[in-house]
Amino acid sequence: MAKITFQTDACKGCGLCVKACPRDLIALSEHINKKGYNAAYCVDPTKCVGCALCYAMCPDCVIRVER
Repeated sequence: MAKITFQTDACKGCGLCVKACPRDLIALSEHINKKGYNAAYCVDPTKCVGCALCYAMCPDCVIRVER
């Protein structure tokens, strides 16, 4: 099982990871982070397979995927 984590305070909410996830597990939060953005988060981390496509798409390197 993979573990996915986000540095939510550094996320700019660009949504590239949302579009990259083949399992539609990533969404943008309704809550605003310290920088004023809707940060990304994993809707159901137990279903993440660790493909790391979200990690590859993130321009700010705020996603960490562990297998």
